[in-house]
Amino acid sequence: MAKLPEISFHSLATPSEGTAVLFVEKSLELSGVAASLDEATSGALTRAFKAAEFKGEMAKKVSILAPSGVELDQIVVIGIGDEPLTEKDFLRLGGVVMGSLGSAKTASVVLEAKDAEFAAASSSLVAMGAKLRAYDFDLYKTDKGKPKEVKDAVALSILCAAPDDAAAAWDIDTVISDGTLLARDLVNEPANILGPQEFADKAKALEAVGAEVEILGQAELEKIGMRALLGVAQGSVREPKVAIMKWMGGTKDEAPVVFVGKGVVFDTGGISIKPAGGMEDMKGDMGGAACVTGLMHALSARKAKVNAIGIIGLVENMPDGNAQRPGDIVTSMSGQTIEIINTDAEGRLVLADLLHYSKEEFKPRFMIDLATLTGAVLVALGNQNAGIFSNSDDLCDQLSEAGETTGETVWRLPLGKAYDKMIDSKFADMKNTGGRWAGSITAAQFLKRFVGDVDWVHIDVAGTAMDSPKTDISQGWASGYGVRLLDRLVKDHYEG
Repeated sequence: MAKLPEISFHSLATPSEGTAVLFVEKSLELSGVAASLDEATSGALTRAFKAAEFKGEMAKKVSILAPSGVELDQIVVIGIGDEPLTEKDFLRLGGVVMGSLGSAKTASVVLEAKDAEFAAASSSLVAMGAKLRAYDFDLYKTDKGKPKEVKDAVALSILCAAPDDAAAAWDIDTVISDGTLLARDLVNEPANILGPQEFADKAKALEAVGAEVEILGQAELEKIGMRALLGVAQGSVREPKVAIMKWMGGTKDEAPVVFVGKGVVFDTGGISIKPAGGMEDMKGDMGGAACVTGLMHALSARKAKVNAIGIIGLVENMPDGNAQRPGDIVTSMSGQTIEIINTDAEGRLVLADLLHYSKEEFKPRFMIDLATLTGAVLVALGNQNAGIFSNSDDLCDQLSEAGETTGETVWRLPLGKAYDKMIDSKFADMKNTGGRWAGSITAAQFLKRFVGDVDWVHIDVAGTAMDSPKTDISQGWASGYGVRLLDRLVKDHYEG
């Protein structure tokens, strides 16, 4: 794996070696360190602005290699525009910084500009953006069969006005980014490496950061009656698991917030088998469970003042002589019966039992489930937003606010009786698909039948957890979507 940057915080000063990264507004007026470097290089910065027609626009950059008059290898100047900078802007700038360093061994990022303010929290966000950008899943790449040479990590010094305060903020932000990178790792791993047992082991490893973790196997799941989940797994030789991760950092009598994740480690579609083209991407059909695991890492590691529970259902959906068939009827843990119309609509079966179990066992303040559930949400929203469905306006508003803050945005889609009727069955209480139209909505309506009166949101991350567009802070196939979003939701609204 590519090494992540070694990040430290120091007082503002003029860099003397390696790469120096500076920032400038659209006015292109230089001040402080930037002005002194321009003077030391006999105006190299201002000449570069003119030669490159650089206008200081947000995230645009200009580089000067081996500038005369100083011992620096490179000076990079990044534009910050002329609008007030938001949290996601600082994250983005950190990503742009990391993407500008090339093979640099040392770099100093000077967080000052003529009119912009880089507070301690902003300085930490720049560091987080750099760390997220540096991630590269190259674990299985070799040099013609020999172990690939691992490059040294870049030493990244953040020079800012309040380095001690920035370092304190970084103590929190770095573990949130660790949770995001854990989610990326899980989604990127191939299914022959990461099966239900191996995923459960990754969840169990959260005990190292203070979480309590319980793993339920086949026998326990049969005993408590998770028959909808077990039906999905019965075509695979790999035993299903349910991992329950708890971080109880709130008061003793405080109801927990619960996060539920679909963890189909590979989805062939089962007997309703998928087309071969693109099926390899179905190693990522556990993106919801990956997010929940990454989130629980973040909450536990930063010692959040909240009682939080993450529960993930880990199964593999395979065709086999013992596999579930279209037309089968299963009795869910709730007692409600489900006619299987399409075995490729399996994630909702996993979530149905998890939601019912969570409602009854944990008496939660709310439940949020995440799943790469439907291709239909891609048709509706593309890769730009996750679709959300809910019985709570307040919870949706809070999620939307957190999405705008973090850049992990959501868009609410409707629920209603007419959609619910589309999943009625002639032979059972419901069927597991409502047909072609409104596919993401009818999937959410299915889940709604298992949540009772608990405040609940379903987040369909099929377009955002994997194969989403590259950004300045995410350059790989897996994005780690949802960890920062949900951590921010908890931080802003549910911590004591």
